Amino acid sequence: MESIPSRETAAPTELPPKYYLDYFLFLVTFVEKLYGDILNSDEKEFIRGFRALSEDAQCLFVRFSNRRGLFFRTSKLKYNEIEDIPAALYELEDKGFIKELSAQHESYALEVLNLFTKEEWIKLAPPNELSLKPLKKPDLIRYLNYTYTFDLLVKQISTAPEETVIKVGFEVEVMMLKFLFFGNRHADMTEFVVRDLGKVNFERYRDDAYTARFPTRQDAEDKLMVSLTAEQFYEMQEATTPPEEIFDWFMNWQASIHKLGEVAQPGYIKLINRIGMYLERQKLPEQALTVYQLTDHIPSRERRVRLLHRMGYLEEAIALCEAIAQDPQNADERFFALDFQEKIANAKKRVKKSVTRFLQDSESVQISIDFKYRVEQGVVDYFINNGRVAVHAENYPWRGLFGLIFWDIIYDTNVQAIHHPLQRMPSDFYQPDFYRKRVTQIRQRLSELDTPEKIAQVLESTFIEKFDIANVLVDWNEVLLELVKLMALNLTPMQLRAILLEMATNLRENTRGFPDLMVWDENGLELIEVKSPTDHLSSQQLHWMHFMADLGVKARVLRVEWKNPPEPAADLQDS
Repeated sequence: MESIPSRETAAPTELPPKYYLDYFLFLVTFVEKLYGDILNSDEKEFIRGFRALSEDAQCLFVRFSNRRGLFFRTSKLKYNEIEDIPAALYELEDKGFIKELSAQHESYALEVLNLFTKEEWIKLAPPNELSLKPLKKPDLIRYLNYTYTFDLLVKQISTAPEETVIKVGFEVEVMMLKFLFFGNRHADMTEFVVRDLGKVNFERYRDDAYTARFPTRQDAEDKLMVSLTAEQFYEMQEATTPPEEIFDWFMNWQASIHKLGEVAQPGYIKLINRIGMYLERQKLPEQALTVYQLTDHIPSRERRVRLLHRMGYLEEAIALCEAIAQDPQNADERFFALDFQEKIANAKKRVKKSVTRFLQDSESVQISIDFKYRVEQGVVDYFINNGRVAVHAENYPWRGLFGLIFWDIIYDTNVQAIHHPLQRMPSDFYQPDFYRKRVTQIRQRLSELDTPEKIAQVLESTFIEKFDIANVLVDWNEVLLELVKLMALNLTPMQLRAILLEMATNLRENTRGFPDLMVWDENGLELIEVKSPTDHLSSQQLHWMHFMADLGVKARVLRVEWKNPPEPAADLQDS
């Protein structure tokens, strides 16, 4: 199924009063159509019950579900578009969509206590010889939670005039419906608002072009479980849970889960590496090593080599370093393996990193100290003053070049990586599968780009057709077309094809690290990486320097040396 590329119609400046209900109903219908066969009985029952509610009750429930937290004070509800809020509340309670606060909600004690201000709790708190006024609110909440039973606090809340606290139900079912639609826990219903206010213009597809992100119920539950576990890890950090407890918690969780499906693997790997890094920062090397050993994905292997070496396991460190050198996953691993093996072989002398040696061997230029906090602009001015044209570009035009050349291939719905109409990039975009699934199309497109004129034509036609549509690689700017056409006309088709292919094979790594400046004149285009006296060259930047050199593309690193500021002129005195 091919996508239908078209420009979004003009968005209204104001949303209709019950826009959020329209969005929620659309989401529910969409999920039913795409995932109806994997919804469980509770989710189906929720949908039936929700549709049977009056419009006001539906609106109030959606208002609740779009806000953070599960508990609300009815006295604080003010929604002008809902005609009768008390009636809507009664209906929601009658149908089981909300429940009044009770002692059964003790596990949510802190959320409930935080609904009220410090001043309100001073009035509501049970009589006590301790004055609560000097306490800050967080300390006051902790004091109340540890001093009184939750049942007593609920009774005190009930004494407040015209004050009712309710808990919203079906939170698990609503969470799953939203998760099935967006495919993650980060996006939310504001994505609809952003679209309809014209803030983001999404690619358009036929209604039957979308495919399920989760082939099975287990795939969805696996990815959701990993996401919720990651959130729990961050909460434990914020609560200053001892790192030893976090390690035990994670290893127990990891041991209890089954083998995760393909969809959940990227999130699981990211969580492993983040917890490993956290344990390293907490000075727990053995625990960090144990966690890192759960995956070989970057940066786990490098961190394990460093930890093994630091802990005295030299043979294990060397063996793993050799394995990395034979099959590096990115530039960081490639240069780390080279440098670390040299470090071990020359243990008695200080060994400089590859990036350090390359940087120190590079040319230098003197720039006024006035550009200390605008180093790249200082070098741009230097080239302009020497009769050349220069712009500070970095990754921006290269990412745009890739996005424009391969736009239809990136968003090809036949690859089954487009799952809902608010998607900014295909779900496999940063995964190894991206290239594997599109390799035939990519190579075919590259073979067609055999002249600078053809490349420039593709860039211009795609730029005009797709202008302002969201693409994770294309940052729309008035100079983008000028810069990508400049590259097309100043680099050979062979050079451009090689660069684009290198980007395609690893989009996560190879869409970054490009030189800072594009500099050109009648002699052609040159790429310049600018480094201030305190800056360092990254492995990815060095990768592109080597890659460009092998292609015959003019590229170099330019070290900045500060010119001494001129001495202030001496005051002239009358003789």
